[in-house]
Amino acid sequence: MSAAASWHEYLCTISNTYMMKKLLFVLSIAMTSSLLTNAQIQKGNVMVGGDISQMDLSLNSGNNFSFNLDPKAAWFIQDNLAVGAYVNFGLVTAKGAGSNINYGIGPLARYHINDKNIDVLRHMRFFLEGNVGIEGNNPHVGNSTNGLGLGFGPGLAYFITPNIGLEGLIKYQGIVGFGSSATSSDLTFGLGFQIYLPKSRVEKAARNQQ
Repeated sequence: MSAAASWHEYLCTISNTYMMKKLLFVLSIAMTSSLLTNAQIQKGNVMVGGDISQMDLSLNSGNNFSFNLDPKAAWFIQDNLAVGAYVNFGLVTAKGAGSNINYGIGPLARYHINDKNIDVLRHMRFFLEGNVGIEGNNPHVGNSTNGLGLGFGPGLAYFITPNIGLEGLIKYQGIVGFGSSATSSDLTFGLGFQIYLPKSRVEKAARNQQ
């Protein structure tokens, strides 16, 4: 074998070894990222956060102001499935036009769809969320409804860190009850974030409070 052929074989060996190490490194990063994302929706973990929708602060005359806050907390009773509670408060007000007030409180459930076939991005998870509770929709002018509130809809969570997810949620909200109108319904789009606390951290915090 000539010196040139030996040198070429040596370079090929080095190149193949480098490419193999690089491939293994990329695969390990991908597997670690996937495990970290899945770990946040495992049994025993806690989710705390909320959504903001219809946020508007007018700088024109009339001083229009509106917002809707939806804080929530839930505990994963099994992998991908969390149950908890929500509180909703909405306000729309304008100078000389009175105020519209929405409210709600009750239990909720969320199921994260952990399917690689529909997860477009590695750190992304689709989910379905539903709630039932006591709610009210009370505009300054028009029909008001207070009673049993039902809500459900799909959402998308993107984990910017292993413990923080940014979310978008489209939700149908309906109320059946009493008031000047027996029913009320809305379709809302909310943006928010959730903090996912591992079971070990929750248990440590509980021990510190004892």
